[in-house]
Amino acid sequence: MSDSPERISLAGRLRNNFLTGLIICAPLAITVWLTFTFIDWADSWVTPYIPQRYDPQYYFNITIPGTGLVVAVLFITIIGFLGKNLIGRSIVNFGESILHRMPLIRTIYRSVKQILETVLKEQSTSFKKCGLIEFPSPGMWALVFISGDASGEIAVKLNQDGEEMVGVFMPPTPVPTAGFLMFVPKSKIVMLDMTPEEGAKLLISGGLIAPEYAPKPAPVPVLPAPDNLSASK
Repeated sequence: MSDSPERISLAGRLRNNFLTGLIICAPLAITVWLTFTFIDWADSWVTPYIPQRYDPQYYFNITIPGTGLVVAVLFITIIGFLGKNLIGRSIVNFGESILHRMPLIRTIYRSVKQILETVLKEQSTSFKKCGLIEFPSPGMWALVFISGDASGEIAVKLNQDGEEMVGVFMPPTPVPTAGFLMFVPKSKIVMLDMTPEEGAKLLISGGLIAPEYAPKPAPVPVLPAPDNLSASK
């Protein structure tokens, strides 16, 4: 009976060591796996289109991971460089004019282009802030990502009372691959200082990984000068 506490203590230590090792190894293993999976996916798409004389695998007779990804990045960069000058812009406009004449293709192309332009635009404020809204009922708060002010028809229809509406995206926990797009009055949103990356960690972990927060010190009030000093001057 006296050995029972020692055995329980040893089992507890082994369990804690295993969990600590899992926390250290699992993120690293998943990151490496995702990285190589993405590289293999890019290679499988691009490598077959590389001419044989430009393919380093032809000369070394070995598979070089990342060749297709590097070629894709260089190709996209060159296309972007050429698309900025007059000749390249004319070619792009001519290609887009052909796509816009195709009934189904033009809808897909315009939608994808608009999404990419919104996400990649340097001046865009999409998902640069986090906030809290009362959901699903008063007194219960949900984490949301601010997508920007309402615009277009939505702004005209919803801003009739003079209160500015803001678009927010509320993803589920723990896999934020889907969610709800809602338009909420700006006064109903509690803005947070945490970054979207910190908000994503909080969301994915189910609230276990909360970012550190140091409240900002209150501003020191500036007292007016005494009347006797101002009178003497």
